[in-house]
Amino acid sequence: MSGNRTDRNRPLYMISVAAELTGVHPQTLRTYEQKGLVTPQRTSGNTRMYSQADIERLELINELTGEGINLAGVIRILDLQGRLDERDAELDDLHKRVRRLADRVHELETRESVNALVRVTDMPNTFRRLK
Repeated sequence: MSGNRTDRNRPLYMISVAAELTGVHPQTLRTYEQKGLVTPQRTSGNTRMYSQADIERLELINELTGEGINLAGVIRILDLQGRLDERDAELDDLHKRVRRLADRVHELETRESVNALVRVTDMPNTFRRLK
């Protein structure tokens, strides 16, 4: 998944291509950048380069503004979506930790059961009969 995420964030498209892909005027893309809606990477020559993730974000912005949501609302929605994504990632991490801990507890319980059996079988016969 991290390889896929890295590929999605690789800068691929100059502003003219990004504008064509998303159906948005290049000046609108500059405005979105000024408002913090999208942050394209820059080349050493300061050319904006948009990734596939940027294109998908711009398509979502288009969808939201097409539904009549103003840019302030779009900013708020994207912020909340980002927070939700972070919480989902945290929750996934916690689930993985719980699974690892449950596996470890099971392993320790199994080891303790085996050790208890070994201790009983190591006792001399006379002690085992008394129990």
